Formats: sequence, structure tokens, C-alpha cells
Amino acid sequence: MSSQRPPSFRTAMPALEVICSLIGWLCLYLLFCFAFSQRGPEWNCRLVTLTHGVLIVLLTAYVVFVDGPWPFTHAGTENTELQVFALAVCLGYFFFDMGWCVCYRSEGPVMLAHHAASISGILLALLMGVSGCETCGVIFGSELTNPLLQTRWFLRRLGLYDSLLGDAVDLLFILLFATVRVGVGTVMFYCELTSPRTLLIMKLGGVVMYLLAWVFMVDIARFGYKKSKAKYRKWMDNHKLAGANKEKPVGLTNKRN
Repeated sequence: MSSQRPPSFRTAMPALEVICSLIGWLCLYLLFCFAFSQRGPEWNCRLVTLTHGVLIVLLTAYVVFVDGPWPFTHAGTENTELQVFALAVCLGYFFFDMGWCVCYRSEGPVMLAHHAASISGILLALLMGVSGCETCGVIFGSELTNPLLQTRWFLRRLGLYDSLLGDAVDLLFILLFATVRVGVGTVMFYCELTSPRTLLIMKLGGVVMYLLAWVFMVDIARFGYKKSKAKYRKWMDNHKLAGANKEKPVGLTNKRN
């Protein structure tokens, strides 16, 4: 008896996993809506996004660094069962989040394009049965900074953003995005383009995702520059004010003495 599964089974199982994933994320969202009924829909959706970010980073980290194969050297190889599972979990989430964003019109064209490209890339990897390892690698790099992004949003809503914690979250987010998503992502992009096993359509998808990463990187660099400039001005103003207070005569500070 052959150990290989028929093509219909290999197609049906990922489809079933994606459907189950979509239902699971939707149920989690409804659970959050019930538990935090005093909060708005975006609060609950971002809780789902935070949960997905942590879960998918841990899952793809295991796929890439433990289970293998290594995406830098095995791009374009046949998908493993664990890779298919990770891709299905992620695809179900993106279907949920894309539907939510369209329904509530909460995101701009760049983020919608990112979601559409992510859905297309994962779908292609599942349907063709190849390039799962580098797709999981891209998901790991892309979602690594997502929990920090959601944490930043929650800090704003709770009035805790203008603090040392908020600054630490922003700094870590910028550093991780620049080093992992752009730095390591450039190496991944090169390996995918030069791999003889990777299909042309997957290489084109890699080009789209890489360009979107740079669009985000430019926006993040602008944000980092503006925030650093504002922090420097605030520090200079406080420094001048402290110096002025020290130079005041004692008699002027207490007229009764």
C-alpha cells in the first residue's frame, strides 16, 4: 500500500484546516466581544490580532528553527504537514481580519494590499504544495513585530503610551522591523529569487511583499524621526527650564522672607 496520499486528500485537508481556523478566529472575536462588551469592535479585533501574532510567531518559529527545513537553503521545496498547518492557521486569520477591515473600513489601501498579498501568497503555497518553508519564514518575520504594534495601540487607549514603557515599545518595534523584516528579509528575498526550485509566481509574490515591507519601513522611519525630534525638543525645554530655576535669586522665589 502506497504511503503517498491522493491529490484530492492533499487539497481537501488544507481547505478544511483553513475553514476551521477561520471559524476559530471568528469565535474568539465573538468571545472577546462578549467579555469586553463595554469596549468597541476595534478593541476586540485587536485582541484577536494580538493573540494571532503571539501564536503564529511561536508556531512558525518552531517550523523554521526546529522542524525545518531551513528556508535560506531549501526555498521551493515540498511542504511538510506542520508547514501546511501553520499556513492554514495564518490564512484563516487573514480571511477574518480582511473581512473585518472591509466591513468597518478601518484600514487604508496599503494595509489592505498587504493583506491581499499575504492571502494570495499563502493560498499559492497551499494549492501548489511547495514553498511552505520560506512562506513560514516570511510570516515569522512579518508577524514578529505585530504584538508590539498592538501593544502600542492598547497603551494609547489606556493612556499609558506617553511613558518609558511606550518609548521602549516603539524603540523595540523599530529595531525589530529594520533588522528582521528588512535586513533578514532582504537575505530571504535574495535566496528566493536565486533558488532554482522556487516557481516564478512565488518569486513575483516575494517581490510584492518585499516592496510593501519597504513602504512600511519608510513610514516607520518618518515616525521614528518625528518622535525623536519631539523628544529632543522636550528634553531641551526641560533642561532650559531647570537651568532658569537654578539661576533665580532666592529672594524672588519667596517674597515673604
